[in-house]
Amino acid sequence: MWIIDRFEETIAVIETDDGMTEIPRSQILGDAREGDILRQNPDGSYQTDAAATQARREKLAARTRRLMGK
Repeated sequence: MWIIDRFEETIAVIETDDGMTEIPRSQILGDAREGDILRQNPDGSYQTDAAATQARREKLAARTRRLMGK
């Protein structure tokens, strides 16, 4: 799984199963945001996996609610 950790000028810092890596921001298509899950296209570019990103956000929100006792 590739998750956007942060953007730094012209690069995107990506969290992978093996640690952190960097890719050129120009290789990410669309309006990707920090926390989005990426998938690689056959041409080498990346785009947000909308379904996986939404599921991750919902899981994190549920965990936060549990931790806050709500």
